[in-house]
Amino acid sequence: MPIKQSDYEASLAEYSNHEAAIALLKKYRPYLEMIPSMRRPDESVITIPLPIVRIRNPQPPGHNTASGLTSLQGAVCLPCDVAILMCDPEWKIKMGVEILVFIHRPHEDFSDLLSRWRQTQVLLDKDYEWLMPIRYQHVLSEGDNRIYPLFVVFPETPQRIQRGLLGASLPFIVEMPEIMEEEELGTLSPESPPA
Repeated sequence: MPIKQSDYEASLAEYSNHEAAIALLKKYRPYLEMIPSMRRPDESVITIPLPIVRIRNPQPPGHNTASGLTSLQGAVCLPCDVAILMCDPEWKIKMGVEILVFIHRPHEDFSDLLSRWRQTQVLLDKDYEWLMPIRYQHVLSEGDNRIYPLFVVFPETPQRIQRGLLGASLPFIVEMPEIMEEEELGTLSPESPPA
């Protein structure tokens, strides 16, 4: 059975919230341990769905490149689904750890999914800054950035994709859409219908 668009959309919407992003990281402990403060998670984790970065030092216009990606300038939409940025809650400074979430999309095969990660690596190999959500525009960015991928697949995802991610030593978790829907329904009270 193929991936449903609604499962992808539900996952994207879910991980746009910092609490759900932390719940996702709990499924892959090495990344959970990168969170600066679990006592202040709302100030330690910034989530950006369908993130955009601004390339600070673009290639000169006449520069010849093998890939069109390296000649991009200005603001660029990354091919990942959610960026999870770590922030020092005390100093309001973005730390160097950046976890990029790639959710398996409908009709996407292994090469497409892996290509999105590779394109992101190429784009972020330059000097860049994040276009932050309004709530976090006061957060300062400093230091070297280290990017880490995390792939989200579904029970319907073909086994070859999971085998490919294992072979490429890329971390992934299998998301159960039914569980996400039950959790979502459990958080809504009868007095407050969904917006």
